Amino acid sequence: MKKGYPKTKVLRILELNRSTYYYQISKKSKPKRRTPGRAIPGYSLDINNKRVPDDQIKEYIIQIIEDEGLSYGYYKITMAFKRNFNLKINKKKVYRLCKELNILRPQREIKPKHPRKIAKNRTVTASNQLWETDIKYGYIEGEDRFFYIMSIIDVADRDIVAHYIGLNCTGEDAVRLLKIALRKRQLYDAEIKPVIRSDNGPQYISHAFVSACEELGIEHERIPYKTPNMNAHIEAYHRILEDECLSINVFKSYTEAYKEVNDFVKKYSTKRIHSATKYMPPREYYEYLQRTNEKVNIRL
Repeated sequence: MKKGYPKTKVLRILELNRSTYYYQISKKSKPKRRTPGRAIPGYSLDINNKRVPDDQIKEYIIQIIEDEGLSYGYYKITMAFKRNFNLKINKKKVYRLCKELNILRPQREIKPKHPRKIAKNRTVTASNQLWETDIKYGYIEGEDRFFYIMSIIDVADRDIVAHYIGLNCTGEDAVRLLKIALRKRQLYDAEIKPVIRSDNGPQYISHAFVSACEELGIEHERIPYKTPNMNAHIEAYHRILEDECLSINVFKSYTEAYKEVNDFVKKYSTKRIHSATKYMPPREYYEYLQRTNEKVNIRL
C-alpha cells in the first residue's frame, strides 16, 4: 500500500477484513491511557478512627527522630508510631512522608544549617514583645478534606495579629503571614521586633521560614516537644476556636469554612471579652495599652 497499490486489493489478497485493518490502525493512533492509582487521602486514622492530617504526622516524625534517635530509618519510625501515637499507619506511607521532609538517610547525617533555638522563660510587659504561632486543622465534610488555620497571637493583649486559612500550608505561607503581622503592627522596618515562638511543625522548621526570620531580624524560638504549656496562649485560642466554631459547624465547602472562620476571628478580636484583658476585647485592649503605656506582667 505504501507503493501505491489499492488498499482493497491488498486486503483481498491477504484475506484480511477491512474492519479489522482499520481497527488496528485506530488502536495504534490512540495514546495509551494510564490507570490512575488511589488518591492520597491526606490523613491516617488512630485507634479511635479519628483522622490525623499528614502535616501533624510529619510533626510526629520529627519528634520521634529528635527524641529517640537520629539514626532511625523509616521502618523504626513506623514502629515508634505504633508505640507512642497509636496510629494506623504503614511503612510505605512513613517512607513517603520522610521523603517529603527530606530526612531519609543519608540526608539526616547532614548537620542542619539553622540550629534549633529552644524557647526560654520570659516575662512579657507590653505588646509586640512575644508572639506565639501555631496551626489548627479544620475538616470540610462536604468535600472530605482538611483545611489549615495558621494564627499569630500577641501574648500581652491576646489579639490575633494575623491569620491564614488555606487548603495547603507551607513554610512560604508562614513567611507571608509573619510579614502581614509585622505590617499590621507597623513593625516591618522597626529596629526591635517581637520574638516569634512556635512548635516544631514542618512549616516552622522549613528553610524558608528560618531564613525569613534571620533576614527580618526576628528571633525565632521553638518550644521543646511535649511542652504545649510554653505555647499556652495560642493553644488556649485554638481551644476556643474549636469549641465555638469548628466543632459546632458542619462545613459543606471550603468557601463556607473560610467565611465562618474569618467571621469568628473578627468576632474574637473585636467583641469577645477576656478576664486577662480587663474584660475588653483583645483589639480594644491592645489600643488601651498603646494609649496608656500600662505594663502587664506575664511570666512564661
